Amino acid sequence: MYNDYYDNGAAIAGIFAVFLISLLFAAAFYVISSIFLMKIFEKAGVQGKWRAWVPVYNTMVFAKLGDVSPWVVLIGIALSFIPYLNFLTGIALAVVLALAAWRVGLKLQKDAVWVVLFVLLSIVWYGINAFDKSRWNPNIAPAPWAGNGFLADTTVWQGVPVQPSAAAAPGYGAPQGYGAPQGYAPPAPQGYAPPAQPGYAPPAQPGYTPPAAAPGQPPAAPQVPPPAPSVPPAAPQVPPAPPTAPPAAPPAPPTDPNQPPA
Repeated sequence: MYNDYYDNGAAIAGIFAVFLISLLFAAAFYVISSIFLMKIFEKAGVQGKWRAWVPVYNTMVFAKLGDVSPWVVLIGIALSFIPYLNFLTGIALAVVLALAAWRVGLKLQKDAVWVVLFVLLSIVWYGINAFDKSRWNPNIAPAPWAGNGFLADTTVWQGVPVQPSAAAAPGYGAPQGYGAPQGYAPPAPQGYAPPAQPGYAPPAQPGYTPPAAAPGQPPAAPQVPPPAPSVPPAAPQVPPAPPTAPPAAPPAPPTDPNQPPA
């Protein structure tokens, strides 16, 4: 009887010791990870160090920085407490957080392979990104789920910078490490006008009105061909012949009848 009581007390003490040690490890892990998250949030420009110390909320902010909807993370955390679903939801939540870590790592100049370290030892991943000399660069290629899908981040929280790579339009295929051009719109395609052909008129398009001439510009003057240059008269080929006989003498003046003869 005494041995049974002693064995039961030792078992209870062992369980309590294991629980206490696990609680201490969990508290230490939470404090250290919160410090690391606080440093990462500072690099990303998040206002308020308290955001890194609030349970669940700090993970949602981390997801936003990783271009993942924070509400997906919240739903995954809530479903992980439901029996028979916690295993599947735990795997799904781990995948979502790995995607967010991949995006955060890219913005901290880390290659995609670094996400393996996050999956295996997340606390080490947090520490390296928190205290290395990398700087935050949100202008990277958009995520494959940006702009559509349930993973897309469309929320705006005061104090948490909006990530341009999360708000980019879907289908943008820039290479990794390069930012999407800001304020750029491709030029509209110009219509092709075929060359005019004599005796051919293009068919009229329904609902189309040709553009009017720009105001303030006079109509172009009709092109008139220049007049042909005047041709001078041809020079005579043969000069006129000189007279062959002298001119005749003038006739004698009439005689006066009253004048005596000479």
